[in-house]
Amino acid sequence: MTVPGRRSSTFSRLLRHGFTDPSAAERLLDSEELMHVRDDPVLLEALGATADPDLALLGLVRLLEAQPGPTRRELLDTLIAAKPLRDRLLGVLGASAALGDHLARHPRDWEALVTYEPRDLHPGVEEFEHGLSEAGDPVALRVAYRRCLLSIAARDVCGTTDLAETAAELADLATATLRAALAIARAAAPEDAALCRLAVIAMGKCGGHELNYVSDVDVIFVGEGLDGADEDKALRSATRLASHMMRICSETTVEGSIWPVDANLRPEGRNGPLVRTLSSHLAYYQRWAKTWEFQALLKARPVAGDIELGEEYVAALEPLVWKAAERENFVADVQKMRRRVVENIPAAEIDRELKLGPGGLRDVEFAVQLLQLVHGRADAGLRIGTTLDALQALAAGGYVGRADAVQLDEAYRFLRSMEHRIQLYRLRRTHLVPEDEADQRRIGRSLGLRVEPVAELNREWRRHAAVVRRLHEKLFYRPLLDAVAQLAPGEARLSPEAARERLVALGYNDPAAALRHLEALASGVTRKSAIQRTLLPVLLGWFADSADPDAGLLNFRKVSDALGKTPWYLRLLRDEGAAAENLARVLSAGRLAPDLLMRAPEAVALLGDGDGGGLAPRGREHLEQEILAAVRRAENAQQAVTAARGVRRRELFRTAAADIVGSYGTETQPAEADEGALVDRVGAAISDLTAATLAGTLRAVVREGWGDTLPTRFAIIGMGRFGGHELGYGSDADVLFVHEPPEGADEREASDAANRVVSEMRRLLQIPSADPPLLIDADLRPEGKSGPLVRTLNSYEAYYRRWSLGWESQALLRAEPVAGDAELGRRFVELIAPLRYPAEGLGEDAVREIRRLKARMESERMPRGADPKLHTKLGPGGLSDVEWTVQLLQLQHGWAEPGLRTTRTREALAAACAAELISAENAAILDEAWVLATRVRNAVMLVRGRAGDTFPSDGRELAAVGRYLGYSDGHVGDMLDAYRRSARRARTVVEELFYGA
Repeated sequence: MTVPGRRSSTFSRLLRHGFTDPSAAERLLDSEELMHVRDDPVLLEALGATADPDLALLGLVRLLEAQPGPTRRELLDTLIAAKPLRDRLLGVLGASAALGDHLARHPRDWEALVTYEPRDLHPGVEEFEHGLSEAGDPVALRVAYRRCLLSIAARDVCGTTDLAETAAELADLATATLRAALAIARAAAPEDAALCRLAVIAMGKCGGHELNYVSDVDVIFVGEGLDGADEDKALRSATRLASHMMRICSETTVEGSIWPVDANLRPEGRNGPLVRTLSSHLAYYQRWAKTWEFQALLKARPVAGDIELGEEYVAALEPLVWKAAERENFVADVQKMRRRVVENIPAAEIDRELKLGPGGLRDVEFAVQLLQLVHGRADAGLRIGTTLDALQALAAGGYVGRADAVQLDEAYRFLRSMEHRIQLYRLRRTHLVPEDEADQRRIGRSLGLRVEPVAELNREWRRHAAVVRRLHEKLFYRPLLDAVAQLAPGEARLSPEAARERLVALGYNDPAAALRHLEALASGVTRKSAIQRTLLPVLLGWFADSADPDAGLLNFRKVSDALGKTPWYLRLLRDEGAAAENLARVLSAGRLAPDLLMRAPEAVALLGDGDGGGLAPRGREHLEQEILAAVRRAENAQQAVTAARGVRRRELFRTAAADIVGSYGTETQPAEADEGALVDRVGAAISDLTAATLAGTLRAVVREGWGDTLPTRFAIIGMGRFGGHELGYGSDADVLFVHEPPEGADEREASDAANRVVSEMRRLLQIPSADPPLLIDADLRPEGKSGPLVRTLNSYEAYYRRWSLGWESQALLRAEPVAGDAELGRRFVELIAPLRYPAEGLGEDAVREIRRLKARMESERMPRGADPKLHTKLGPGGLSDVEWTVQLLQLQHGWAEPGLRTTRTREALAAACAAELISAENAAILDEAWVLATRVRNAVMLVRGRAGDTFPSDGRELAAVGRYLGYSDGHVGDMLDAYRRSARRARTVVEELFYGA
């Protein structure tokens, strides 16, 4: 008798044996069915050893309830006496509620687990065909299939078979089931069977002999006429047979379904005919097939129907499969497909996705298949359909490092085992790790994690997923280093030819040079070489993701040669997560950023994510302080301006690097979605930098020539893109120079001083050196190139009052003081306000003159031979169109609308929209066109290292511009179409608003 308030000894024993609901378990043990064995320690031990003792006990009671009286006692006696049956039956009942349901419906099927002969341990297709042989209809086939599945699951949960053997048995059972289903279909339509040969080709995991418990069985059908039968009639007959076979397996009956048969991997997918002749298949793959379709054929295996025809199919297509790696953009296509799979996973599921998520099963499978396709051309030993066997062959051939292969093998086995246990519970197709703790507990215990099953399961799962994530890219690149490095004796390595093939597949144009760079970087036994060998596999992947991998690797070697002996350099790349990837992106994106970096390689430090400043732009005030401090320390003006230009070079690199990283994105940070924000950041950063550089240069020149005080007040006015805070990487600094002698000063002396300042500034900023020059352009001054470089404020006032032309008022819309005497600059702005924002706006004659000038510029200034539709500055819908339209609105309405009184194009456009001078739709069209054209110009400068207003003609440079703009390999045509479309829409708006059409 149990004392009130105390637990029974049975209750405590049940807790110790892993039951989570001991009260319910006690009631089940007290049931009539278990009365005779309830206290048998053997039974409790066996139940406690299962994945879910509660589930196993419930399943056992249900099974006993379903037994006829005599059989019930026989089952119990056998269960207690025979350990093999006890372990197998209870193991299944504790792991699979679905198979428990099956046993309750078919109570004699437990007998399938009694036999324990050696031949039963590893059955093949023949044994499974025998097990299904008496099934003459779809319902009987389902029952027989579950009976066979019962024995597979029993061997699996008891550890009699490992993961690979279980997956192979499931594939063999699927083969036998397809054959049985086809036999039923043939028996139902003997007239169709008499007309055709039909081969069933297994694809995917079934074809690879590595099937899951519940998975679509992917197939392709091949049909031919039999004995001279009409081909069309034979194909119709074959299609009916194939369709019936698929329904037999897929349809739900009183016994459920077996699994869906999926034929969507066939040519043209679901839009193509279900059955084709061999010649039709061959013609499709020769002409139309995409890269992924050849990847899928890696696992093609004839399994049912006319096996001879199936083998002919495989033999005919095999040569095409092993040429797939020669296709343009092959590696990029495969990797892009993998990324697309990840992107399509719902955000709420990605952290639970065992198969498709980052670090999941698909990462291993894709990497292995990619390597097979690249190297299987020359090495027939790699032509294997099973993932783990292929991984072992890759390691044996030196195509994958042995340690990497071992780690991947362990991770893949663990993740697949998790997947099997998840599916086995309900026999449902899923790859999501359940959120419920009870489910996770059952899965963990089924995998032998018994102390803290939930915590251990999650820890092991995350650990293996992290291994896969880390190795999945490295797997492809590590052996390239081993091919040129000193390996331990007996270690296999890539042959030079295999290494060359892999580099070509990755997009390297000069694999021989690439191998030399790798050898120079990774050979030797120094600590530097060891760190490089750790970094390079990942860097090579990032280089390959760019339009010019060769340049990326060459530039990395140059930087490493320059900084290799600096202790912080490799430590930065190794330890700071963002630095290595940022460097790889910057070095392979074009010429400008690497050129800036090579002149002062220590700027690599900016790429880190620590406290070194990073890539965030520095404000104008901060820049000016640094430059003026450098000027004060310098001994003379040339030394001071050299220091200022050094700061400018470093900050140009910072801006370019931030722009590239923001446009490309990184593994942890997607590309910047707001392209307008990217353009604004670049324009503001370069404009602030130019202003600070001019301020420092002005101070240096004045100090050297006149000490602390210039004999005239002096200001620099930014014009054009400079005044608008919209400078690009290749822009000149458009300026006006204004001075004002102090009261009583000699005006001639003041004028001479001002001119000497301008002349010396221009000279110092253009002296040939390692730093890029800063060109000062003063052609927007009164009288243009014919007028004086510097004028007094009174001279400007007199000129603008008497002689000012319409275009000068328009140019003054962008005027903003940038350096020198702030008060003089303010007064200059006051002086020009009536010119750029005329009271009551422009008259009709002035508007006509502006339109005439614009039309003349379009016809006269377009470079000969340039495609106007792709010219970002002067072409229809380009920068000039948008800017002149906005500036016309400013000239007409700036006097009345304060928001229009800005030097910035996008700001003025937004103000015009807010004032309802332009519709929101038209404003968005103009803004999009302006941003895109500006980004193209920035991209051209980044890629080519020199300014340009149109897309490059060189294919690789064009691809690099596309990559910067977010277009992957092979899509430059889409980029050009998008630009033309944007410009065409903008031109329509310009015709309406500017020309009044």
